[in-house]
Amino acid sequence: MKKIFFLAVSRSVVILTALFFSNSLIAQQHAIATNIHNDFWQKVQFGGGIGLSIGSGYTDITLVPSAIYNFNNYFSAGIGLQGSYVSSKNYYTSFHYGGSLITLFNPVEQVQLSLELEEIRVNNEYETFDGVNYQNNFWNTSLFLGGGFRSGNVTVGARYNVLYNTNKNVYNEALMPFVRVYF
Repeated sequence: MKKIFFLAVSRSVVILTALFFSNSLIAQQHAIATNIHNDFWQKVQFGGGIGLSIGSGYTDITLVPSAIYNFNNYFSAGIGLQGSYVSSKNYYTSFHYGGSLITLFNPVEQVQLSLELEEIRVNNEYETFDGVNYQNNFWNTSLFLGGGFRSGNVTVGARYNVLYNTNKNVYNEALMPFVRVYF
């Protein structure tokens, strides 16, 4: 009889202990997963650019949102989108859209180096003086190497397109100034 009682009590203790520890383990796993999720979003920054220029027969509207993930104080990487509409009344219309991959390196707090790969679809339509329409549609790939002075969330600098081609490019020059802001 003692043996049966001992087995019943032992079995109950083992079951209760297993249940207690399994709930503790599940709670810890949930806490770890929650911390990983929270840590991820704490290291993400959003930014980009907005451009608007409207004048006598000329319109230029640009939207460039982006997001980066800060791996540490020195290295960040992210993605961006780009959309642009440019029009010169009765002469020129252009749509640009695409995306980019960006890598940022901060060797010291005030200096930011960047590497940015950008792929943009360009759809241009021209109207000549005699009323003939001409279309020029192509994909443009750019690889920018850049550097700038950083103060807080703002970086001001210049970037150079090492793949620049004067015959097939959306940009007028290979060297371009930039202002980069991330929140």
